[in-house]
Amino acid sequence: MISQFFVLSQRGDNIVFRDYRGEVPRGSAEIFFRKVKFWEDGELQEAPPVFNVDGVNYFHVKVVGLLFVATTRVNISPSFVFELLQRIARVIKDYLGILNEDSLRKNFVLVYELLDEVIDFGYVQTTSTELLKSYIFNEPLVIDAARLSPLGPAAIFSQGTKRMPGIAVTKSVVATEPGGRRREEIFVDIIEKISITFSSSGYILTSEIDGTIQMKSYLTGNPEIRLALNDDLSIGRSEGPISGYRSSSGSGAVVLDDCNFHESVRLDSFETNRTLSLIPPDGEFPVMNYRMTQPFKPPFRINALIEEAGSLKAEVFLKLSAEFASSITANTIKVQMPLPKYTTRVSFELEPGATGQTTDFREANKKLEWSLKKINGGSEHTLRAKLTFSQESHGNITKESGPVSMTFTIPMHNVSQLQVKYLQIGKKSGSHEPYRWVRYVTQANSYVARI
Repeated sequence: MISQFFVLSQRGDNIVFRDYRGEVPRGSAEIFFRKVKFWEDGELQEAPPVFNVDGVNYFHVKVVGLLFVATTRVNISPSFVFELLQRIARVIKDYLGILNEDSLRKNFVLVYELLDEVIDFGYVQTTSTELLKSYIFNEPLVIDAARLSPLGPAAIFSQGTKRMPGIAVTKSVVATEPGGRRREEIFVDIIEKISITFSSSGYILTSEIDGTIQMKSYLTGNPEIRLALNDDLSIGRSEGPISGYRSSSGSGAVVLDDCNFHESVRLDSFETNRTLSLIPPDGEFPVMNYRMTQPFKPPFRINALIEEAGSLKAEVFLKLSAEFASSITANTIKVQMPLPKYTTRVSFELEPGATGQTTDFREANKKLEWSLKKINGGSEHTLRAKLTFSQESHGNITKESGPVSMTFTIPMHNVSQLQVKYLQIGKKSGSHEPYRWVRYVTQANSYVARI
């Protein structure tokens, strides 16, 4: 049971606010933002996703820089509320096309109409984009995608001079093209989030892939879609069903530990020819989720070394190697490394001719940060940092530093080698051939190297 729902900007501006039960003070948004902005509780650097203030439970998730928040006075499952907040964000994005502060402000009437149908007196009714179309009558004011930041979701699939729409497709599922006709197209995104832990000598200690096949359809007439995956794909390494589906086939080039499918997917042909059949619902949805722990080649190698350079000084050496094809470019790379708590100053030296790189020392939490705008496959980049301490170190500097962690996005690349062989549209509506977009992206979930 939800008492309130609201959306705040990064500045704390109240963009959307709906009070369903009147049992939580109206100033809750200000209380929440002040608590999050100036969080102080033990060793936590940031506010947790759920906390309590004066008997009110605050739940929040961050989506594209916006804070989606729910409040309640009752004891409710946090996972339920987090899932609800994510689904509300997805429904709003489906209807507006672009989810950002500008689109919310210009479509506040439509957003409030959606919220009144999704939640009634604090109880969830539906979060299905398809079902909501029967009750929603306002048309969205479409925001021009060209006004988005070049590093936004719509830019990560840029290749050369040809721009491919990003994961968050910047079109509404209900708006029509100029002239009243919808552009016939379908988007399939294979998104993989990888987790790797390297030892101090560079060996891989743990590795895992959490992947999803996302689909968003703009096809009229509800045609059947057939999605064919690798012929040599096998699922499961032992007997018995796990996570919804287990295959009885033997080992193959691509081995997934387990997977599950959207309720609209039919698996009649999956066992024999690895083909999924479905009639896609409106909005963006996951066709298939999967997990893989089979060894794979990491896209990056991180080498880190810290050495004493005197009683009050030390030096850090970082080397980043991109171990993917030279035709691929990774972007928005950030490397972080915790330093000894008595570090007072850090000076940086980048490699000669370095462009698009920035460095910073976060003194509040004693962290070194190294950001790279983009990295081409096959390249290496280095950073040297000189540390100054406030006291002589009496312990092991190596143990008091690290581990090194990094985040990144690699468009048009996936490490599992899971591929879409073909995307077949069973019934074409009209005389126009639908556009088919199949994109791949790899992102870091937890990418850590010990020192």
